[in-house]
Amino acid sequence: MDPSRIPDEFPAPSFRGAQEQALDDIRDAFAAGNRVVLVRAPTGSGKSLLARAIMGAAETAGEAAPSEATGAYYTTPQVSQIDDIEADELLDDLAVIRGKSNYDCVLPGEHDTPVNRAPCARQQGFDCSIRHRCPYFSDRAIASGNRFAAMTLAYFMRTAGSEVFRKRDVVVIDEAHGLAEWSEMYATIEISPERVPVWDDVGVPDVEADAGPEEDAVDRTARFVETLRDVAIRAKDELVGRPELDREEVARRDRLQELISELGWFLEDYRDPESPTSWVVDQPGGEGSAIDVKPLDPARYLRHTVWDRGNRFALLSATILSKEAFCRGVGLDPADVALVDVEHTFPLENRPLYDVTQGSMTYEHRDETVPKIARLIVRLMAEHPDEKGLIHAHSYDIAERLTERLGEFGVAARVRRHDRENRDAELEAWKASADPEVFVSVKMEEALDLKGDLCRWQVVCKAPYRNTNDSRVARRLADGQWAWYHRTALRTVIQACGRVVRAPDDYGATYLADDSLLDLFERAEADTPPWFRDQVDAMTTPSLPAFDPEAALAGIDASPSRGAGAGRRRSRRSGGSSESSGSSGAGDGRSGGRDGDGDAGATAAADSDDGGSVRTRSERDAERRKDHPLSDVWGDG
Repeated sequence: MDPSRIPDEFPAPSFRGAQEQALDDIRDAFAAGNRVVLVRAPTGSGKSLLARAIMGAAETAGEAAPSEATGAYYTTPQVSQIDDIEADELLDDLAVIRGKSNYDCVLPGEHDTPVNRAPCARQQGFDCSIRHRCPYFSDRAIASGNRFAAMTLAYFMRTAGSEVFRKRDVVVIDEAHGLAEWSEMYATIEISPERVPVWDDVGVPDVEADAGPEEDAVDRTARFVETLRDVAIRAKDELVGRPELDREEVARRDRLQELISELGWFLEDYRDPESPTSWVVDQPGGEGSAIDVKPLDPARYLRHTVWDRGNRFALLSATILSKEAFCRGVGLDPADVALVDVEHTFPLENRPLYDVTQGSMTYEHRDETVPKIARLIVRLMAEHPDEKGLIHAHSYDIAERLTERLGEFGVAARVRRHDRENRDAELEAWKASADPEVFVSVKMEEALDLKGDLCRWQVVCKAPYRNTNDSRVARRLADGQWAWYHRTALRTVIQACGRVVRAPDDYGATYLADDSLLDLFERAEADTPPWFRDQVDAMTTPSLPAFDPEAALAGIDASPSRGAGAGRRRSRRSGGSSESSGSSGAGDGRSGGRDGDGDAGATAAADSDDGGSVRTRSERDAERRKDHPLSDVWGDG
């Protein structure tokens, strides 16, 4: 690596904000001999351009000896980041490669077959006459031979040890703050009927109750895993010995191979007395039920899948909050790691935080607080009648409750939401809409670029603490790792706050609705970056319009539904009556819609169900697709 090249390799025609100083600092950090440089760059500071400049310092084939690593990898946990890289003209010298399932076979009669289920995967010795035209193998060949290759972290880890994607001189990991958690997720072994093709061929013990006198649940799991692995090997060998397989058999074979590898990794690590990895086991259903085998701080896993893959590393993120804690979690020696802080150049007044807390959103208080947050959202709609908004609901349960309440209040004509299956489609529909829709989202705090009018305001509904029912979380808290618990929640909040302000001249408001967020800021103060601490210190409580569903819909061609806000429905969860809002300007008895083309709910009353709630944008879009003459081609969405 030649760090001196970093500033000159910057791909944009000019610098923005603190980019020029950041490149100088990164160059100096590598020049000082550090193998790993953490780049803490605020959201919207152009990290992908910084990443490309760093990659440009990697040795080229003409500079290195044949045995030396050359070129660079770019990798990130976020698929959307790879999409952005591929679409960015400034980064067109990065060759993108994705997993086989993302490509379709080009053989006649196989055009709807993903490459991982194509004839080359189904038939022994299959010689594809047009392999040179296969989109997957073509992209793989280009990426493996290109100076710069870009891929998701999942693909990068999966190709560890590959002869195709060998060690390179430089590796850049974007959005690296969650590297420890992502590696834990990738290394987790799910032993369940859905993930184990030979489930019916083994008896699954209660690993807690069946442990011997000198064993714990992990020891008993290891004994069971030995048996399961032997059964899986026999089943895989039987399939591999067949001359041809159908698609289902290919899927079974591939899953067996993955399972054998996963189980082998666990057994190898479990048996190694020098391994730093701790394992925990979840089996809430007891005998015959699924088992999750989870690693804590899998430094050894990362060494094989990440740290052995490059000579120098740059890890970029807005939220690497503690260098020492981060290094501990990913198996790095802090002495070998430099931290470069990039200055935040976005004006404070363009990224305000507002305290609109409505109560606690812990599970025991949620029934009381969710209706208050729904009413708050109606008031915020009135405050921002012509601007798109984003609701960070934190969970699908909260998203459903909020959407139901907003329907009861008669403002669903402005609301869009998603479920697990249509997440990306609904996000794109919301971004493409010219109307000031409000999107109720789940787990969209990261890797979402909502620049300009794509979104001007957002609500954080809940402090995003990790689930204490997760055995890894419980184990860490039992060990007293409360600083980690608060730091991970703060990290997610900071990421969320960065979704709506993407440039120095951009602006957007973030409203905090959960009391626990204020407590979090106090508990995690020591780990808070100075630029975000400035936002917290400048936080105010705004003066908002009264609750008025009609004012909330003023920016679209719609009126509240019949009986909006009258509180005539009973909450199916709490068993109590919905709060009455007739005295708060809810507009009881309003019906009908304004004249218009009907595109945005002009016939709100006609769209109402018997409970008086209007269908959301998502529901109306799905209905239109179903009724469209081409619905048999499009599907039901």
